[in-house]
Amino acid sequence: MAFELPPLPYAYDAMAPYMSRETLEFHHDKHHKAYVDKGNELIAGTGWEARTLEEAMVLAFKDKTKAGLFNQLGQHFNHIHFWHWMKKDGGGNKLPGKLSTAITSDLGGFDSFRGKFIEAGLTQFGSGWCWLAMDNASGKLEIMKTPNGENPVVFGKTALLGCDVWEHSYYIDYRNARAKYLEAFVDHMVNWEYVESLHEKGPLKIAA
Repeated sequence: MAFELPPLPYAYDAMAPYMSRETLEFHHDKHHKAYVDKGNELIAGTGWEARTLEEAMVLAFKDKTKAGLFNQLGQHFNHIHFWHWMKKDGGGNKLPGKLSTAITSDLGGFDSFRGKFIEAGLTQFGSGWCWLAMDNASGKLEIMKTPNGENPVVFGKTALLGCDVWEHSYYIDYRNARAKYLEAFVDHMVNWEYVESLHEKGPLKIAA
C-alpha cells in the first residue's frame, strides 16, 4: 500500500493573511510530497508495506536502524493532520463544550493552555512540533514538544493538536518571529472542531 499525498482541505489562500498561499504551496506541494515519496522508497523491502501508516511509523521509531524511514513516516502523519488542524476563520477561545471542559480540568483553562502551547513551540530548539496530546492510559490532556518528526503517538499518547515549528512552516510569512506565527496559529487558524473529533474518538489504538 503506497502512501499518498492528500489534497489540502481548503484553497491555498484560505489561511491568508496568517499563512500565505506561497507558504502552503511550498509546504504542502514540496515538503509534504517529499516525505511521502521518500517514505515509499524507504519502506520497500521492510515487510511493513501492508501496515497502516501509524503502525509502520511506530515500528520504525522502535527500530533505530530505521531512523531514516521514521523521519519520513512521522512527518507524513504529522502533516496529514496539520492541514486539518487549520481552517479559515479558525482559532480563538470558542471551543466545543467537551473539549473546553477537558482543557479546563487538565490544563487550567484556555488561557493557560494557550500560554503553555505557545511556550512549548518557542522552546523547541531547532525543528520540531508542539502538541496538545492525550495520555492513552489516563485520558488526561497535556502539552508536549518533540524534535524533528517525532509526535505523541510514538510515546503512547494521542495527538489532538500539533503546530509545525520547522522554519519552512513560517519563515516566508514571519521570518524568524516564531512567536508571532504561534500566536496567529492559536488565535486565528486552529480548527477546534477537528481537535474535538479526535478527542471524542479517544486514545489512538495501534496494532503491535
